[in-house]
Amino acid sequence: MKKTLLAEFTAREGAEHQVSRLIRDYAAKVREEEGNLAFDVYTKASHPRAYWIFEVYQDEDAFQAHLKAPYGGPFNTALSPLIEENASVLTFLDPAA
Repeated sequence: MKKTLLAEFTAREGAEHQVSRLIRDYAAKVREEEGNLAFDVYTKASHPRAYWIFEVYQDEDAFQAHLKAPYGGPFNTALSPLIEENASVLTFLDPAA
């Protein structure tokens, strides 16, 4: 079964360019993961500092491999002081139909 989630965070005012660069570089790496099916980065049209990242992994094992990737920890460490939240807010999704 696919593992699907939405990750949300808001760039601090003044950190928009740093966050954009970080997420762009991170997204390129995640998209190369064998079990990654989607890693789509969006900003909210009415609030461009608000990021929504739609992620789909082949299954739970692929998601766990993603969590263990060597670039994930450094990304989160670099992102943390640049966003308003303590960390990305994750919402796991199930298909409705």
